[in-house]
Amino acid sequence: MTESEDKFAKHNARMKRVQAAREKMQARRTIERGLLIVHTGNGKGKSSSAFGMAIRSLGWGMKVGIVQYVKGSWETGEKNFFQANPDLLTFEVMGDGFTWDTQDREQDIAAAKAAWERSKELIMDPDYDFIILDELNIVLRDDTLDIKEITEFLKQRPLEKHICITGRNAKPELVEMADLVTEFDEVKHPFKAGFKAQKGVEY
Repeated sequence: MTESEDKFAKHNARMKRVQAAREKMQARRTIERGLLIVHTGNGKGKSSSAFGMAIRSLGWGMKVGIVQYVKGSWETGEKNFFQANPDLLTFEVMGDGFTWDTQDREQDIAAAKAAWERSKELIMDPDYDFIILDELNIVLRDDTLDIKEITEFLKQRPLEKHICITGRNAKPELVEMADLVTEFDEVKHPFKAGFKAQKGVEY
């Protein structure tokens, strides 16, 4: 056996052991129910990742609903795409924009409450399998909605569906109760080098 053949044989044997260990580990995972997912952190990609899961869900024939809490009238690629393809999923933009743009606390609260009521309807609708609450963390961070009301409802949610909540500064109460939490960390961002926000990348 040549040196290369010996190296490949050792690699193959090691991968066989890894495969057996993976199969044993997977066999112990028996819980199957909807997940409460939180995407948070200062890094880019929280909403983008959620939309990726929406596409995966659609690929399995699941029914998806998305409620956007903040982006308001801002034109985004996802808004253009989903509005041009309304049969794919339910996509509702219910925010009035960032607080520094609205400059109206009463308006912000009213918009957030309306979005939350719609979110609850979608979550309780048995036809839906996956609900994304995009930027809900932002309105919770600003105390525009009551975190206790949100968590109490989520504790009673139908457990057969997935819910993904995105946005920076997720409340500790939400992180604690979630099944899957991912912290998106910024390593480098072109904005700091003077780049404008880029279509297709950031919106």
